[in-house]
Amino acid sequence: MVEYTNTGSKDTRSGFGEALLQLGNINPAVVALCADLTGSLKMDAFANAFPERFFQVGIAEANMMCIAAGMTIGGKIPFTGTFANFSTGRVYDQIRQSIAYSEKNVKICASHAGVTLGEDGATHQILEDIGLMKMLPGMTVINTCDFNQTKAATLAVANHRGPVYLRFGRPKVPNFTPADAPFEIGRAILLNEGSDVSVFATGHLVWKALEACRMLEKTGIHAEIINIHTIKPLDRLSILASAAKTGCVVSAEEHMMNGGLGDSIAQLLALENPLPMEMVAVNDQFGQSGKPEELLEKYRLEAADIVKAVQKVISRKRQKV
Repeated sequence: MVEYTNTGSKDTRSGFGEALLQLGNINPAVVALCADLTGSLKMDAFANAFPERFFQVGIAEANMMCIAAGMTIGGKIPFTGTFANFSTGRVYDQIRQSIAYSEKNVKICASHAGVTLGEDGATHQILEDIGLMKMLPGMTVINTCDFNQTKAATLAVANHRGPVYLRFGRPKVPNFTPADAPFEIGRAILLNEGSDVSVFATGHLVWKALEACRMLEKTGIHAEIINIHTIKPLDRLSILASAAKTGCVVSAEEHMMNGGLGDSIAQLLALENPLPMEMVAVNDQFGQSGKPEELLEKYRLEAADIVKAVQKVISRKRQKV
């Protein structure tokens, strides 16, 4: 398999912060709004460098979304920042009516997604946000895997016309994407070629999928690993081509099983090429307080869980034959 180098663990939210500052220097239309979490979203540097283009709205997330929508009418490109839970569930009506329905060019940037938020617990660990956002017509949904990819994605969405939901996280995770790797919205990234199973991973579980791939290689199983950083629009052609080659599929995500990446892939395969599939995701549960790695283990989101899913789906494929 292809070996990827962890250049050091970094939090993905810092990738967003660095890119936002860079955008401030190169695009005067970019403005930023935050709901009283400037430090947590790493928006400090932008706020300090461009105080006239930074708007601290306080704990008023619904108002933030409406202000952002209004700013687009004057040609601004607003980036909103708060926790994923408050970026979606708390303000869904405002996003639906004022941003998605109106096709406003707002970039909804959401940190602290999933159970790896950690000790803050279930009230903050949203696991339904991808499902909420991908169901909105015209909404682009992106879930990045590491610092470098988050930075690249933030730069890319500024040039994309239309509403975007950009999801990233709090903990430090392995940074393995090349710093100069291009980011193309809607285009999956093949990380490792394989012939026995296709593993489609997103967000923090991309590195877990690569770890699982190394474990599987030792047992003679050659897994194809694909990074699905864009949940919507889904790279249908890449998914269908890989699935047709391997004959079975595993999805892996730090999200609820219902409504996430696996849900989208299962729908695609059901319509185009039904075949055995397993999903590594949280199954109809809320999160709880704990250390990120402990929660990944509790909710079966580790590399070992991907290995088990692969073994199960390959067994199903053989039974089908």
